[in-house]
Amino acid sequence: MPQPASDSYREGDNARVCPSESDLDCEHHGKQGSISDIMQDSLGSETGHELDSYSYRIETDGNEIDVWFRRCDLVPGST
Repeated sequence: MPQPASDSYREGDNARVCPSESDLDCEHHGKQGSISDIMQDSLGSETGHELDSYSYRIETDGNEIDVWFRRCDLVPGST
């Protein structure tokens, strides 16, 4: 089973969307693209895990998916 990245992503990194089956955004499961935007919030201070503070937008085939994904919803993509 693919695992989330151990570090935060950077713009341009490749990633594949892999949310849980119960996630509202599961329709995007398996889509692969590059990180196009990064947002930081305070979730990491609430959970105690700094990487939880980051959300990412993914661009696939020149189109940005209009969803913010957390690190746990992404796995490193192939280059």
